[in-house]
Amino acid sequence: MKVAFASDNGKSFIDRHFGDSEHYYIYEMKASGIEFVKKIENTTEEDNEEIHADPVKAKGVTEMLRNEDIRVVVAKVFGPNIKRIKKKFVCIIMNDKNISDSIKKVYQKSELILSEWNKGESRNHINLQTEKK
Repeated sequence: MKVAFASDNGKSFIDRHFGDSEHYYIYEMKASGIEFVKKIENTTEEDNEEIHADPVKAKGVTEMLRNEDIRVVVAKVFGPNIKRIKKKFVCIIMNDKNISDSIKKVYQKSELILSEWNKGESRNHINLQTEKK
């Protein structure tokens, strides 16, 4: 299962909404662990956002990530579009600054994530902000 982390630098989460990230760092969860796949640029244009929580922007981010076979998206902050993107992805909210810590937590919660994925469009987001290390 592929996971996209919202980060401008690959080391820490952005303090902006998931869809405002400059890049997404893609990892793949396997039985043997989680490994880096690649970095992709966010090609949606914020300047074209007509309204806050613009459904066109949500669709652009969704299509871009679905083309990469992403099923899980992870960020520190999601905006109102979370209600749209959670129909296509498992959305995980983290409060870690360091992405490497979050990667480990996501992998440890892979069964929970898979269970949420299997709910289809009625899935909820997962809040790992209060999880202890």
